[in-house]
Amino acid sequence: MRPYFPDAKAARLYVETNTWRKTRNLIARRVRMTRKINLQTFNYFVTFTYNSELHTEESFRKKLKNCLSHFCTRKGWKYVGVWERSPEKKRLHFHGIFYIPEGTMPGRMLDMEDYNFRTRRRQVTHQNTYFNERFGRSDFEPLDVRSLGSAIAYIVKYLEKTGEKIVYSKGLPQYFISDVMDEDVVCPFVLEDKKLLLYDDFLCWDEGVLVGTVSKEVISRMPKAT
Repeated sequence: MRPYFPDAKAARLYVETNTWRKTRNLIARRVRMTRKINLQTFNYFVTFTYNSELHTEESFRKKLKNCLSHFCTRKGWKYVGVWERSPEKKRLHFHGIFYIPEGTMPGRMLDMEDYNFRTRRRQVTHQNTYFNERFGRSDFEPLDVRSLGSAIAYIVKYLEKTGEKIVYSKGLPQYFISDVMDEDVVCPFVLEDKKLLLYDDFLCWDEGVLVGTVSKEVISRMPKAT
């Protein structure tokens, strides 16, 4: 970088400023992703891989994004995901955690046996005929509370490793809105006390109406904001 600046001090300042900016942006993206994920319920970890006979990389990105948008709008699907290239072949994939309401899965689900070259073991994958016919290959792995944490960590790894942008279904909220009672406040904090630390069992209120003690079920009934 030194030849592009009048002196070493200017070059160092440029590098330090942009390193700090990228680190801050990465942290902000992780926080935003975590907030969005924590307000949702997800039931599948999904991987889509394209077939070169059906798509180029560009058409795969465009068609898959458009397809998922239709399912989100018409069927109530939700997802958070990231684009990634396989380490060896560099083939483009899309990994995501999905909420797929019961009865909205298209096509047929098939249990397919194949060989995993990474683990060197045979495995059974759950694939969908609708997505296989249109894109190449799809893998649907059911999620529970334990496996959801691993799926989130997998997506975060690629966010940090490649700098890829996180892809969200449209309108996925980041916050829920609630009135707060004085007795539920532990203390204010940060500059000028603009934030409040709440007790773990604080009450959620919607325009003066008590909805209940904070929980996943109560949060699902609260108004949201992106």
